[in-house]
Amino acid sequence: MTYEAAGRPDFSAFLRKREDGQATLDLLVRGARCAGCLAKIEREVAALPDVASARMNLTSGKLVVAFRGASGDPARVIDTLEKAGYPAAPYDPTQAQAAHDREGRRLILAMAVAAFGAMNTMMFSVPIWAGLFGQELGPATRTVMMWFSGAVGAPCAIYAGMPFFQSAWRSLKARRANMDVPISIGVILTLVISFSETVLGGRDAYFDAAVSLLFLLLIGRWLDHQLRARARSAAGDLLALQAPAAIRLDGQGAEHRVPLSEVQPGDLLLVRPGERLPVDARIVSGASELDNALLTGETAPVTVGVGQLCRAGALNLSGVLKLEAVARSEDSALSAIARLVEAGAQAKSKYVRLADKAAAVYVPVVHTAAALTFAGGWALGLGPREALIRAVAVLIVTCPCALGLAVPAVQITASARLFRKGVLVKSGAALERLAEVDHVVFDKTGVLTEGRPTLIDPIPAAIAMAAPLARASRHPLARALAAEAGDGTMASGVREHAGLGVEGVIDGRRARLGRAAFVGAPDHGAGETELWFGFEGDTKIRFRFSDALRADAARTVAALKARGLTVEVLSGDVPAAVGRAAAEAGIADWRAGLSPQEKAGAIEALAARGRKVLMVGDGLNDAAALAKAHAAMAPGSALEASQNAADLVFSGEGLSAVAVSYDLARSARRRAMENFGFAALYNALAAPAAMLGLVNPFVAALAMSGSSLVVTLNALRTGGRA
Repeated sequence: MTYEAAGRPDFSAFLRKREDGQATLDLLVRGARCAGCLAKIEREVAALPDVASARMNLTSGKLVVAFRGASGDPARVIDTLEKAGYPAAPYDPTQAQAAHDREGRRLILAMAVAAFGAMNTMMFSVPIWAGLFGQELGPATRTVMMWFSGAVGAPCAIYAGMPFFQSAWRSLKARRANMDVPISIGVILTLVISFSETVLGGRDAYFDAAVSLLFLLLIGRWLDHQLRARARSAAGDLLALQAPAAIRLDGQGAEHRVPLSEVQPGDLLLVRPGERLPVDARIVSGASELDNALLTGETAPVTVGVGQLCRAGALNLSGVLKLEAVARSEDSALSAIARLVEAGAQAKSKYVRLADKAAAVYVPVVHTAAALTFAGGWALGLGPREALIRAVAVLIVTCPCALGLAVPAVQITASARLFRKGVLVKSGAALERLAEVDHVVFDKTGVLTEGRPTLIDPIPAAIAMAAPLARASRHPLARALAAEAGDGTMASGVREHAGLGVEGVIDGRRARLGRAAFVGAPDHGAGETELWFGFEGDTKIRFRFSDALRADAARTVAALKARGLTVEVLSGDVPAAVGRAAAEAGIADWRAGLSPQEKAGAIEALAARGRKVLMVGDGLNDAAALAKAHAAMAPGSALEASQNAADLVFSGEGLSAVAVSYDLARSARRRAMENFGFAALYNALAAPAAMLGLVNPFVAALAMSGSSLVVTLNALRTGGRA
């Protein structure tokens, strides 16, 4: 019996089917704050019998659940999460943003209360430590000051601690312990000890320690909140460029403005100049120029006409277009780019997995250490009061907030900075691999060169014959040929052969366009980049092109060499063209005329010799090589297969993003290792000091919170000077 049948709400309407037929479910999960929470959520959900995988995005709170078949039981997943202490609901971006904003306001208010409490509690605590006007306080005055300190500090600590207390309570109700449990226990025990000391006329109270601890913890949590918001805004900024609504035409041609979510494939849409295309669509009537800079990085407007496919997010510059939608808004090219950004936040690196393992063993280890400190201190004659103070100090000082933030803070900062430089990072592991490379391989066409070749000595009659096939291909040479021909018909039965060319039927005759051997023409070893065209059994026609080097290609290659990297060109183009481009870019090692398999084999051979290769490619013939490389990059104008195989996707006209990404990846690795080293050194020194009584709860609060702040602030240095 399913959960729905048992009277639970029916969430089956929120299931979506992927292309492979698997059902997926997107949920908004609340209360997940650390790597331990993330690991627990994914583990609990993935253990369900009908679930194939579960991937949590800690940045957005989004949990993507993939079921094993075409259906699933969403209510069971939600119930499992609630039992684990994490309330969940179907994912709604608006609701997620509202929850994010509420959490931000709550943290700011709690931080303000904690700051007020810390400052005013200090006003009464400082005289207890240092005396008043040079005079040590008497017992009665000390007790009064302690009561005043408690009257201010305790209520502030209780209010400011609610985010931690509620999280800890949910965790304990689920019979588990997250990182907020020892924090909550430490704060509560500190308040209990302080009131006990005050009532019994003791010498010290730690109200200031409790509220100061919470103030510093809240600063770290708010900074983490802001870092996640920064990373989250990368995908949000992209999706915000989609039109919020679309003009849909009915059967009579009347216009109706409808929400973007209501647009379905097959709907007729109207887009006027100055508006962005709401979804991927094909032009039914009209002609215009589109600004595709957001999608491809190309700044030159693209002329479009009837029959052409246009991507969501493109800006219509001139004419009125009537289009037929071919995808929903969530399936558009712009949404796909946003998912690339989100994938970068979801993927786990080896450093994050290491931090996850350390965090997983933290709670039992630190609770055991605190219990042993209490029991050992009492057994050695310290008395229950002093033993308890030491145990509380151990709980506070060893909180692994610094360890939990060590890598995620660096990855978020690095990904956000690269995004603002026009580079989309698909995973944190990609940055780690990129930092390890020692050899860079470039494709030529569309990577080293601009990928916008121009036809040499055009012959109109020959262009008109080849144009129907050229319009069906995305290869830069074919696109240049199609651009020269202008609008027109497209060949039927088109089939693209990776690294060879394209074939199809034109006016009932089979034709091919591509490399000389593919078309059946003799290979003259020409110096120019070329395409051959011919009908079966007919004369073959040769088209020659020139393709300018990217303006910053030589500077980028020089910069990579200056960093100790070796550089090579692997291309499917003719030797003369590849050699000329390599020489202009300052690259001595190059190979030409390679098939996709040969490119992939060359990458494998380099890896077998111990080289860690960065492959930069854009074509269908580069996809296998990109997948085989240690790290891979592709320009935003690359084919979808190449972008999917790449770890990073960069936009814009320049190639400098390669050197910039390498530098930032190296910086991110340094910052992560610095954070790990600092966290390890801190715990190695702080835990024994607390167990030996050298650190009281107040100093422990300052030390622990300070360690989290140091890690977060160090992460913000990613990409700066070492």
